[in-house]
Amino acid sequence: MNIITEYPPWFIIFCLLIGIIFSGILYFKNKRLEFSRGLIISLSILRFLSISLIAFLLLSPLLKSVIKHLEKPIFIIAQDNSESIVIGKDSSYYKTQYFDKLNGFIDNLSIDYDVKKYFFSNEVEFINSKNFQQSPENFLGNQTDFELMFDEIDIRYSNRNVGAVILASDGLYNKGKNPLYVARQTGFPVYSIALGDTNIQKDILLEHLNYNRIAYLNNEFPIEILVKANKCKNLNAKLEVLKGNDVLFSQLIDITSDKFLETVKLNIEAKKTGLQKYKIKLSPFENEITYANNERYIFIDILDSKQKILILANSPHPDIAALKSALESNINYEVEDYLIKDFSEQISKYSLVVLHQLPSTENPELSLINRIKNSKIPILFVVGNQTAINQLNKLESGISISDHKNIFIEAQASLNDKFSLFELSEATNNLISTLPPLVINFGTYNKGLSNASNILFYQKINKLLSPNPLITFTKNLDFKTGIIFGEGLWRWKLFDFSYNSNHNSFNEIFNKTIQYLSVKEDKSNFKVLCKNSFNENENVEFDAQVYNQSYELINEPEIEINILDKDENVYPFVFTPTKNAYSLNAGCLPIGTYNYEAKVRVGEKQYFEKGEFIVKAIDIETINSIADHSLMYKLANRNDGEMVYPEEFDKLYNLINERDDIKTLTYNQFKFIDVINLFWIFFVILVLLTSEWFLRKWSGGY
Repeated sequence: MNIITEYPPWFIIFCLLIGIIFSGILYFKNKRLEFSRGLIISLSILRFLSISLIAFLLLSPLLKSVIKHLEKPIFIIAQDNSESIVIGKDSSYYKTQYFDKLNGFIDNLSIDYDVKKYFFSNEVEFINSKNFQQSPENFLGNQTDFELMFDEIDIRYSNRNVGAVILASDGLYNKGKNPLYVARQTGFPVYSIALGDTNIQKDILLEHLNYNRIAYLNNEFPIEILVKANKCKNLNAKLEVLKGNDVLFSQLIDITSDKFLETVKLNIEAKKTGLQKYKIKLSPFENEITYANNERYIFIDILDSKQKILILANSPHPDIAALKSALESNINYEVEDYLIKDFSEQISKYSLVVLHQLPSTENPELSLINRIKNSKIPILFVVGNQTAINQLNKLESGISISDHKNIFIEAQASLNDKFSLFELSEATNNLISTLPPLVINFGTYNKGLSNASNILFYQKINKLLSPNPLITFTKNLDFKTGIIFGEGLWRWKLFDFSYNSNHNSFNEIFNKTIQYLSVKEDKSNFKVLCKNSFNENENVEFDAQVYNQSYELINEPEIEINILDKDENVYPFVFTPTKNAYSLNAGCLPIGTYNYEAKVRVGEKQYFEKGEFIVKAIDIETINSIADHSLMYKLANRNDGEMVYPEEFDKLYNLINERDDIKTLTYNQFKFIDVINLFWIFFVILVLLTSEWFLRKWSGGY
C-alpha cells in the first residue's frame, strides 16, 4: 500500500514549507506571546502538522492498495436434456442412476474446482442448485442445439479461467451448426460423456416427409414419404394418410431387409380451403424401441386459386422471358404472356397486367388500358424505346416525361433508402449498385401522384445521382400502378447469376414488386394479424390495428380476444397498446388446432375478427434412436479432451487431475481511494487544531 498524487512527489516539500512558514510566523515572529519555550515549540509543531496536512490534501493524494484474487479453474458441465436420450432401452437408467453418478462426480470435482452446470436442448438452462435434480421434467427437450450451448459458454466465460467443458450427450443434433465446428471456436478443452445406445433396435419410422406448404383448391398436391425400418425383415406395415377420420391413402409395405428404406410418392386432392391438417401413420410392430416416430402430422394451406398475371408486349423482347421466369418462381402466380396483336382474352380474369413498351406508336391500345384501369386491375408499365411517351403521359400514371426527343441514354439503379412500401434482403440491396444500366428515355420527369417514399430506385447517370426515378409506384383510391423507366431487365438476371450463381435477387425484386401491386388493400377498421402455424416451443403472437372513421390508426380502445381449442376451452387475453397499434404474446400453447375471436368497440360500433391457427409438434428427436458416439469422440479428440462412458466417471476425474495446464490463477487488482475521503484524516486534522486551541486557551492565550 502506498500514496500517490496527481503532482510530482517533490511538491510535498512545498507542503512542508507552507507548514513551517505558517507556524514560524505565528509562534516565533510574534514577540507578544508570553508562553514558555517548550509550549511554543509544541504549538508550532501542532500548527505545522495541521497546515502541512491540509496543503498535502490539495495535491489530491490517492491511497493505492493491491488486492490479490485467486480464481479456481471453471469446469462447465453441459447435460443434454433432449428426448432422444431416453428413447433407448436404458431410459430408466438415465432418469435415475445416471444422475446419482453424475452428481457424485460433481461433488468430487467441486472440492478443487468451480463447477458450473447446464441443461441444454432447444434452450439453455443454468442449474443454480448444488447438483442436477431428478425430475419428470428432465429429457423433454424437442430439439438439440449444440451451437446454442457453445454460444452461451463463449459469451459468459470468455477470458475466464475455464479448465474444460464436459459435454454429456448422445451426439444427435437437429438444430444449429455442426458441434465439431462451433466447439473449435471456444478454445477450451472438451471432454465428452457418450450417452445413449448405438445398437440398432427394432423400429419402423417415418424418416422424412417432403411436401409443399401451399396447395390450391381442387388441385392435387404431392407428398413424398421416406419409410425406414430396422430389424423388421419379413414384416408388413400399413402406411395411411388421414384427414380427420377419413383415410385418403393406404398402402401395404413389405419390409425385405433388416436395413430397409423405401420412398412412397402419392397425391392428395385439395378439397377445402384454409389450413388443413393431415395425419400420416405407420402401423406399429410389437417390441419396437419407440412408437413415437410411427406417425406425424403435416399442415397444408389450401388457397382458393393462383393469382393470374398477364404480360402484354408490343413486340418480342428478352425482358419478357426474364420477367416471366422471375414471376413463375413464385408458386402463387400463374403467368401468361402475349403480344398485343395476339391478345383476345377477357381482361377481368387477371390480377395484374404488365405492359411492356405499351402504349406504343404502332399499338396505342388506350381503350384496352382504360378497360384495365376501369376494372381496377393494377398495372406495371415497362417503358422503352418503343413506348409512345405522349400517350403514356395521357394515362395519368403518376409521372410524365416532357422535353423528350427520342434520345436514349443508360442509367444504373441507385437504391432509395427512404423507400417504405416493401423491403428487399441485404444480399439484394448489396447487388443493386453493381447492376448493369438500363436504357432510358432522356427528358424531364414531372412528378404527379408519386413521392420520394414510393421510389424504389433512382437513376444514376455517369456516376451522378439523378432525382428522376428508375422504378416507382403510385396509388389512388382504386388501384396501384408501377413504372419501370427502362428496358434491359434481362441483363440484371444474367448479372445476378454471374455474381451469385442464382437468380434469387432478380426474382426477389420483381416478386416483391408484383406482390405489392397485386395485393388488395384491406380497408376494414379492425385487423388482427397472426401466422397460421406455430411450433410447440414457439410463443403465439398477434398484432392488431384499429382505425377510426377517418381511417387513422388509433390505440385507445381495448381489444379482447378469446382463443378456443378443439375441446372449447377458452383462453381469454387483452391486447397491449404499442406506439400506434396493438400486440399480444399469448405464450406457448399445447399442440392442437385453435380458433380465435377478437373484438373492439370504437364509439358506438363494435368490430369482430375471427381466424384459426395450429400449434405443431416438433417430433424430430424421435426420428433417430441410434446414438452418434462417433461425433462425441471427434468432439473431444479435436478439442484436447477424451471421450468416456457413463460408468467411467472415475476415469474422467483422473484425466482432469493429471493435466498440468489446469491451475488456479492469481491476479492482482489495484484499488485507489481518495485520501481526502478518509474519515480518519479529517479526525487527525481536527485533533491537531483542537489540541492547539486547547493548549493556547489553557495557557491563557487567545
